[in-house]
Amino acid sequence: MAEISVAERDGVGPDGSPRPTEDHVAVLGNAVVVLDGATSPQPDLPSGGWYASLLVHSLSQALNAEPQADLAVLLAESIADVARREGLEPGRSPSSTVAIARWTDDTVDGLVLADSPIVAFGPDGADPLTDDRLVSLRGGGQLRTGSDVRAKRNAPDGFWVAEAEPKAAAEAVRRSWPRSEVDALLLATDGVAIGVDEYDLFDWPEVLAISRERGPDAVLDAVRTAEKQDPDGERWPRAKRHDDQLLVLVDFRVAPG
Repeated sequence: MAEISVAERDGVGPDGSPRPTEDHVAVLGNAVVVLDGATSPQPDLPSGGWYASLLVHSLSQALNAEPQADLAVLLAESIADVARREGLEPGRSPSSTVAIARWTDDTVDGLVLADSPIVAFGPDGADPLTDDRLVSLRGGGQLRTGSDVRAKRNAPDGFWVAEAEPKAAAEAVRRSWPRSEVDALLLATDGVAIGVDEYDLFDWPEVLAISRERGPDAVLDAVRTAEKQDPDGERWPRAKRHDDQLLVLVDFRVAPG
C-alpha cells in the first residue's frame, strides 16, 4: 500500500501576471501521472495547460483499462487519441512533459518525457529518472527563440515531448526497479525540481525528508521563498518569476498500526 501526497501551486505568466496552472496530475490506484504543459511560443495555438489536461485524462483512462500494458505504448496511444479528437498536427500543437510511475507487488516502472523527473528512493539512496535533453539544449544556448524550439522539438538532434507526434513516446527515458527496493517516489515538475537543480536549496533526499516530515507544500514554500528573494532573476535567470509547481510523494512505508 502507498500513501500519496500532492502539493501544487499556480505560477505566473512571462509577463508576471497570475494565470491558471498548466501542471496536471492524476492519482490512480497503482499509478501517478504528472504533466507540465509548455507555455506555447506560438500565441495562435491553444495553451499547453489545455493540452496537458486532455492528455492526462486520456492517459488515466488508458492506464485504468490496461493496467499491465507497456507505458510507452499507452503514451503513444494517448497522444494519438488527443491529436485525432482535437485535430492537432505535429509541429502545430501545444505540448507537455510526461512523468508516469506505476507499481505492482513486484515492480515499479517509471517513464519520463522531457523535464519532469521521477526520483526513486531505496537502500542506496536517491535514483533520479531524468530526461536532460531539453535542459542541455537550453544550457547550450540552442533554444533562444520560439523558432529554435519548434526546430528542435521532437527531432533527433533536439528534445522529445508530448504533442501530436505519437512516436515521441518511444523516445521517453524509462526504468524499472524491484518493488522491494523502493521505499518512496517523488514526481515533480520543473517548477519544483529547479530548487534542486539550479537553486541548490536542497538535494533529493532532503526533499523527501521535508515532504515526509512537513508535507510536500513545505518544499514548494522553500522554492517560492528563494524566488521572492531574487524577484528580477539576477541570481537565477529565468523566464518567469514563479513557475507552476507540482510535487507528488508516493510513500511505500506502512505506518505501524
